[in-house]
Amino acid sequence: MKKLTKSEALLWSIALPGFGQLLVGQYFKGGLFVFLEFLINVCSHFNLAIMYSFLWEIDKAFKVIDYQWLMFYPCLYMFAMWDSYRHAMPEEEKLTFLPFVFGAYFITVGLMLSPKLTIFNIQFGPVFWPMLFLPIGLLVGYLIRLVILRVQTNK
Repeated sequence: MKKLTKSEALLWSIALPGFGQLLVGQYFKGGLFVFLEFLINVCSHFNLAIMYSFLWEIDKAFKVIDYQWLMFYPCLYMFAMWDSYRHAMPEEEKLTFLPFVFGAYFITVGLMLSPKLTIFNIQFGPVFWPMLFLPIGLLVGYLIRLVILRVQTNK
């Protein structure tokens, strides 16, 4: 079984949820993540929304998105990344899941708020708003992790 670095695991999982697991021989789990990503992506029309968003046809992106399906995507995506990252760690790191969990929460919030949010009357749509919320979620999760670790160390 091949050992991935944490960076490799994250980057392959960003490319497609499940790839990090497949590369280390976790075929069932990796295949399940790839299947779920494909199912959610197709049922939510996410690729079409991504295409419209990058063409800056935000109104079309909003019209094609199925929020009922797309709401599953952030948790699947971030869990697959964390799972791949966790298996690539050289030793057991504590609370590494927190940035991933809060990243998923904040992406979901960004997705839910995307129809209502604008900056300077510019609408960023159902693709770019969640992407903009991700760094905030990662930062919140990382800071909470630091606080908890510091409190545990001081005991």
